Amino acid sequence: MFVDQRTWLWLASAVLMAVLLYLLAPVLTPFAVSALLAYLSDPLVDRLERRFSRTTSVVIVFAGLLLLAASLLAIVIPTLFHQAQDLPELFHFLEGWLNGTALPYLRNEFGLNIDALSPGQIFESAKAHLQDIGKIAKTIFASVGKGSAFLLTWAANLVLIPVLTFYLLRDWDVLVNRVYELLPRPIAPTAAKLVRESDEVLGAFLRGQVSVMLALGLLYGLGLSICGIRFGLLIGFAAGMLSFVPYLGPALGIVAGALAALASPGDPWINLLLVAIVFGSGQMIESFVLTPRLVGDKIGLHPVAVIFAVMAGGALFGFFGVLLALPVAAVILVVLKHAHERYLQSDLYGATPNASTADLATAAGTDRNTDTSAPSAPASNESQLS
Repeated sequence: MFVDQRTWLWLASAVLMAVLLYLLAPVLTPFAVSALLAYLSDPLVDRLERRFSRTTSVVIVFAGLLLLAASLLAIVIPTLFHQAQDLPELFHFLEGWLNGTALPYLRNEFGLNIDALSPGQIFESAKAHLQDIGKIAKTIFASVGKGSAFLLTWAANLVLIPVLTFYLLRDWDVLVNRVYELLPRPIAPTAAKLVRESDEVLGAFLRGQVSVMLALGLLYGLGLSICGIRFGLLIGFAAGMLSFVPYLGPALGIVAGALAALASPGDPWINLLLVAIVFGSGQMIESFVLTPRLVGDKIGLHPVAVIFAVMAGGALFGFFGVLLALPVAAVILVVLKHAHERYLQSDLYGATPNASTADLATAAGTDRNTDTSAPSAPASNESQLS
């Protein structure tokens, strides 16, 4: 009976926590952003702490974060917005190219019946949506200017995030140890193990894959810009951000880059060749340099799980849910793996008392190449719980 009461208590606590997160999502957004930045920066602070004090290490890392944020705000983001404003001109050029060159060639050379295809309507619809987006953005900024309360809230969050990040980063190890001390002693070892494994999964994606995404975005963007491809920075940055899904980012980048190459100055065929060289070189650098060095052989989140987690989090909790999507998905993945191991050793599965996980997998006909009895990866250096 005691076990049943404890189970119901944990379930009630989980439901209460979910309700509180849902109700306080707008207020908790700056705290979630700050906690995410502190989590990503803590390993670097721990390395610097070998030579400096904790506070000095935090100041060094924090200054680097501020410099990076200022550079993005001052250089990259305005350039991306400026190139995005010129997209309707690209649509107009492509519409003329399709009507005057591509479609007549397909009709004359291959006899294709393409009368049902109306590029004019397609591009007019696309340009209309772009104009609608621009009008919506102007309306939003106008309402922000008129709504003093919203403006004050936005400004307060902008100031609050760096302050919260600094204090969370300074006291990160202390906070983690305090949470560990509050755990009930019977479940503390299991909870510590799950947290270490969650840190490995989440760290592999956030610290590794995000670094690869940023590196590829800069590589693609600068490469296309140097080659003289219009909208090069915008296309390259978007392709880099989508590279967490295998082949999706490069594929969309090549298609968009090819279309932009047709509207760029110079010989179109040479421009297309330059686009292929940029993305081909980027894929080679990712495969042989970036991924082995930044991600390694760590177990990351599956791309499908990442997409579903982000979409579900945004649908349930808005922007706050998007921020929490990946950490929660990593924890759920680890918990499911732990539950799967416990299930294979349970009476419900029919396991013998001394059967190992390898024996159970063999009996179930599981592929030996994915043996679940393989020793787990060593605890991440960034893990705080022991």
